[in-house]
Amino acid sequence: MSERVIPIITQPLANLAIPQASSSATWHHGQPLTDMLNRPLHDLRISVTDRCNFRCSYCMPKEVFDNNYQYLPQSSLLTFEEITRAATSFIALGVEKIRLTGGEPLLRKNLEILISQLAGLQTLNGKPLDLTLTTNGSLLARKAQTLKAAGLKRVTVSLDGLDDAVFKRMNDVDFPVSDVLEGIEAARLAGLGPIKVNMVVKRGTNEQEILPMARYFRGQGVALRFIEYMDVGATNGWRMNEVMPSAEVLALLQSEMSLIPLNPSQTGETAERWGYLNDQGEHDPSLGELGFISSVTKAFCSDCNRARLTTEGQLYLCLFATQGYDLKTLIRSHGSAENLTQSIANIWSQRSDRYSELRSSLPHDTTRELAGGTQRKVEMSYIGG
Repeated sequence: MSERVIPIITQPLANLAIPQASSSATWHHGQPLTDMLNRPLHDLRISVTDRCNFRCSYCMPKEVFDNNYQYLPQSSLLTFEEITRAATSFIALGVEKIRLTGGEPLLRKNLEILISQLAGLQTLNGKPLDLTLTTNGSLLARKAQTLKAAGLKRVTVSLDGLDDAVFKRMNDVDFPVSDVLEGIEAARLAGLGPIKVNMVVKRGTNEQEILPMARYFRGQGVALRFIEYMDVGATNGWRMNEVMPSAEVLALLQSEMSLIPLNPSQTGETAERWGYLNDQGEHDPSLGELGFISSVTKAFCSDCNRARLTTEGQLYLCLFATQGYDLKTLIRSHGSAENLTQSIANIWSQRSDRYSELRSSLPHDTTRELAGGTQRKVEMSYIGG
């Protein structure tokens, strides 16, 4: 096996110029906004911090994100008011769901203030915003009630195994599984559901935790989702032979459990959904469900409807992007809300990203060129997962 190489990085990446309105743009005020592949803008993921208290090897390996790593200064971060202003423009273009991410979003001081501001926004059709948050669960037990009271709808918790030794090896900060499970229970009691639990499966590291995770969460009403180890960023030493395809994970689960495929919950759903059958051979939603996010082996670019806003106001249109757009300068220029909204519309309407589809169709050694040749891809801790 080849030795793992982890490059030293600095953030952020260079920015693209915000495009002018294109003659081929399909968006007009009051009409749905679509990109060049006819994909609507529906989901916005907002990173509220580039910091995390875990050092997971697939996201923020300790070899790079050590005690000397320079995080973004406070002055570079968007304020809560600036984030809310940006979110308002995205909602005007059709966004109905906002997910707060990081880093670890619960490290952002007074996050409940931002949540209350966003919870007061409504979609174009006058419905409440679907406001969610992804967390590693380390601070969830103490904050679940406050998050719910502020207006958060539900949470997704990252958990890569139930065995303490495996989990501690993956988070690399000696954090115990029991504290994450305590956070999940606190979220359930607070009403932050339905809860999703994400497990990144990395062959040779934690595939032995697949069945124990499914056994544990079956019957809890939780959506347990298995995520293929992805080639996000430049620091995780990604190798294709460490990817365990979702089809293989599903086959393992079906060797023990009776499962039934479910329809997508909405257009652009990232996870292929499966439900549990009860002892009578009937689908029982109360048992929860399983999901498979297969960005490596089964790309879902064709209906990707997500944009990502970093904590310092850079807009990225793909998880595997090499460059973004500087919205912070626009936001802080005190220009009109209409100008900000139109700029975002110009960006999205000229979007054509489909990295995963292209990567899946070509030999592995050519995928570097797809991601911009010598330009490195943005780190997950910076863009938000």
